[in-house]
Amino acid sequence: MNPRTIDWSVYVITDAALSRGRSHLEVIEAAIRGGATVVQYREKSVSTRQMIKEGEALQELCRAHGIPLFINDRVDIALAIKADGVHVGQEDMPAVIVRRLVGPEVLIGVSAETVELARQAAAEGADYLGAGSVFATSTKADAGVPIGLDRLAAIVKAMTVPVVAIGGINTGNAADVIRAGAAGVAVVSAVVAAKDVEAATRALHWIVKSAS
Repeated sequence: MNPRTIDWSVYVITDAALSRGRSHLEVIEAAIRGGATVVQYREKSVSTRQMIKEGEALQELCRAHGIPLFINDRVDIALAIKADGVHVGQEDMPAVIVRRLVGPEVLIGVSAETVELARQAAAEGADYLGAGSVFATSTKADAGVPIGLDRLAAIVKAMTVPVVAIGGINTGNAADVIRAGAAGVAVVSAVVAAKDVEAATRALHWIVKSAS
C-alpha cells in the first residue's frame, strides 16, 4: 500500500473508554459508513489474545472497504493479524527497529511534535507522521503542551511524507487544520464518543473535504 495514494482525510482511532459500551467493531462499522478513511486500533487494557481477536475482526472489516488498518504501538499484533501498518510514539519502539521487524511492505506511522522529531522519524523510515497534539486534549494523558497550527504548518512544510494532525480536533477546528497543510485529521473522542458515530464521522468528513 502506497502512503501517497491513501486518503488520510478522516483517521479514526479506537478508545474503549469513550465508546459508550459499544464494541470497537460496532464503532468502526458506523465510522466507515460515515466516511472514515483510515482506522487505528488502539487498546491498552486487554490481553494480547483479545487484541488479536479484535484486531482480526477490524482488519476483515477494513479490508472489505479498502481502508488501511494501523495498530497502535504493538508491532507483534500488527504482524500477527497482517495489519496494513503500525503507529508508534516517541516513547515506543524506534521506527528504524520497527522497519527491521515488519519489512518493507508494512506502513509505519510515527508521532512527532517538533520539526526535528518529524525529520528524524522520516529519516528512520516513517511512511507518515502523526503531528500533535495540535490542540488541548484529554484523550491522551501524555499529550503535552499543544503545538498549535503554526508548528503544525512548519512540520508539514518540512516533510515529504503525509502528515496527519491529531489532538483536540473536532468539527469546529478541523478546517483550520487542513488549511495548515495536514493531509487529514486523526480523531478519537470527536467520533468514538459521539452518540451517533456515523453522523459525527460524516460531518467531519464533509468539513475536511470542503477545506481540502
